[in-house]
Amino acid sequence: MNISQLSYSKHCILVHNNREYFINYRPIKNSSIPSSACILSLILYSDATTTDTLRKSSLHPIYISLGNIPTWRRNKEDAKQLLGYFPILFAKNEKEKTSPEFKKLVRETFHKSLKFLLDPLFENENGIDYKINNRIIWFFPKISTIIGDWPEACTYSLTYKSAIQKNDLIDTMQDQIILRNHENIMEHFNNNTGHSISLEPVENYFWNILNLNIYAATVPDRMHHLDLGLYHYQIEFTKGILGRSSIDKMNERIGTIPRYPGLKIFSKGLQSIARLTASEHRDLMKVMVFVVDEIFKESDLEKFQKAINEWADLFVILFRKKLDSKMKFPKFHSWIFHIVDTIREYGAINGYTTETYESLHKSYVKTPYRLKASIFFEQQKKNPDLTENMIKGFAKFLECLDLFFDMLDIISAEDCRIKIFGSVTLKNINILRATNKFQNRPWFSNIAIAMDDAELFEYQSDNGTCYAQTLLITEVILPNKSPFHLALVQWYDFKSKKTPFVYSCPLLKLVEIYNFIEIEAIEKIVHIVPHFDTKDEYFVNKFIF
Repeated sequence: MNISQLSYSKHCILVHNNREYFINYRPIKNSSIPSSACILSLILYSDATTTDTLRKSSLHPIYISLGNIPTWRRNKEDAKQLLGYFPILFAKNEKEKTSPEFKKLVRETFHKSLKFLLDPLFENENGIDYKINNRIIWFFPKISTIIGDWPEACTYSLTYKSAIQKNDLIDTMQDQIILRNHENIMEHFNNNTGHSISLEPVENYFWNILNLNIYAATVPDRMHHLDLGLYHYQIEFTKGILGRSSIDKMNERIGTIPRYPGLKIFSKGLQSIARLTASEHRDLMKVMVFVVDEIFKESDLEKFQKAINEWADLFVILFRKKLDSKMKFPKFHSWIFHIVDTIREYGAINGYTTETYESLHKSYVKTPYRLKASIFFEQQKKNPDLTENMIKGFAKFLECLDLFFDMLDIISAEDCRIKIFGSVTLKNINILRATNKFQNRPWFSNIAIAMDDAELFEYQSDNGTCYAQTLLITEVILPNKSPFHLALVQWYDFKSKKTPFVYSCPLLKLVEIYNFIEIEAIEKIVHIVPHFDTKDEYFVNKFIF
């Protein structure tokens, strides 16, 4: 990669063996401060990587994202910004490469680079200004989390292994753990006793940043801990704890999870978990919190911690005699003693564009009908193949269409023609569906609609977004007017004003309010799953993104 062609500046961090080492970076600038302020939650990610197939050339990029961005959006590529490239030091020979002095120099260079890169954010104790959507917003920046694999986390925290001695990694009790923080680590650093807790003899840049505990901010990485690591075994162990009847209930719930574009549906439950791919494991993670809700009781993380400990004990018994390592793995230790605290602190370890239609797929009605032909809708309601959603849709159709016409001051509906469709393809290729038979199962898409500022005073919303279920998709054609492409929807509302969110997901109920909305007004398709064993309660699945 030719870094010189990027729109970045560079700054010399150090000179070693007569060679200059530069950090390539995108400058961070400050400006004036307005009258109100917000927290700017910074998420950092870095990972050294090879850039050729022979693994001879390397780069060490650092990326930044914002915790202020919703998870579903933050997990998309364009919500992460390449901030710069750290310099990678080269030793003149193998002896220097393995020397303590060179190792220390590498760590110092990394933290000098961080200081140069991030200091502009913290130079002004009164915060910084950013222009967003033509508005000047006053922010106080705060580093909230740092994501990386184990070696990367060690580089940020300047530790080289667990504070627990290797021989004690699998024999340590929870109440024996002393978590690292700036105070106890700086005490060891100043007293030159850092070696006793595996501390590098280098001053940590993050010690000088207020309201940050770098040792808590370097969170366990989901991909390395779970995706193709421990998750399969955790599911099996959970099934073992639950017992047969609860496993049957869990499989039944998994089989009834509503469809969503791109989401694997396990119609027969977890009967073949051993053969799941990495992608299927991730799909399972996106719905599992709703599946085990009220089955694997959450008194909450205490029982989860106990289950982790029991699982870890069995895992050690099974494998410690067969492996040279004797199961003394730092990541294993991290999972046992730190993952629950991380969930308590940061939540689940899991980031809208306006969509309009491109084409309509005709499904139910082959010929247009006049509006006054309500006999047609009465006949459709009696169709034994219709689901409850379509019956409701046909029952509310004419009433809601009248309201829609009234809103647009349309007085005459003479020669109105109506077509009913089973699906509509949106610009992002996702498909909005309202059909009672898609691959032998009903599929009625749930949607998010951004409310106008005036409407927000009338409704409780999820940061300006309200949710609805699609009942029918239709095209309405009036003489001398452009066709209306509409969705008949039933609205959701929050189940409780006191507790609107559970598991960081909106907890909703369906209400007896129906409207036609223009398909162009649909912000996105969302995944809504039932709150199992509870009548008329639903979760918006925020883990899907």
